[in-house]
Amino acid sequence: MEEIILILLLQLIYVPIFTLRTIFLVKNMTLIASFLGVMEALVYVFGLSLVFSGDTGTVALVVYAVGFGAGMLIGGAIENKLAIGYNNLAVNLMDKNMELINHLRDEGFGVTVYEGEGRDSKRYRLDILTKRSREDELLQRIEEYEPRAFIISYEARRFKGGFLVNSMKKVKTKK
Repeated sequence: MEEIILILLLQLIYVPIFTLRTIFLVKNMTLIASFLGVMEALVYVFGLSLVFSGDTGTVALVVYAVGFGAGMLIGGAIENKLAIGYNNLAVNLMDKNMELINHLRDEGFGVTVYEGEGRDSKRYRLDILTKRSREDELLQRIEEYEPRAFIISYEARRFKGGFLVNSMKKVKTKK
C-alpha cells in the first residue's frame, strides 16, 4: 500500500515539473528548463521503476495514470499562478473612449490607439502589451468602461523597445 501512495505522490511531483519544464522551454528560459529536466528525469525513472518492480500490478498502473492526470491539473494551476510572460491585447471599440485610454495609461499600461474602417463606420483599436499576471486586471478595466469591446489576446514571445520595456528598465535602475 505504501508503494501505491508513493507512486501517486511521485506522479503529483513529476507531472507539474514536466509541465513547467515545457513552458520554460517554450519561453526560451533554457537554464531553468534544463534544471527542471534533470529533476523530472530522476522522479520519472524512480516512479516507473516502482510501477514495474512491485507486486501491485494493474493497481500500480492505474494509480500511475490517475496521478498523471491529477498532476496535469496541479501543473496547470501552478503555471497560471506564476503567469510567466506577456500578452498583447487587441481591443476593438466602436468609439474612441479617451476615459478608458487615459485610465489604462494611468494604471501603467502602454496603450497605442489606431483608427480603422469597419464595415459601417470608424473603429478604434487599442494595442496593449501587459504582463500575464496583470491580464485579468486589464480585462476587468476594459469591461468596466467598454462592455461591448471585442478583445483578442495573443502571447507576445519577443519584443523590443516601447513603453513597457522602457518602464521595466526604469524600475530596475531605481532598485
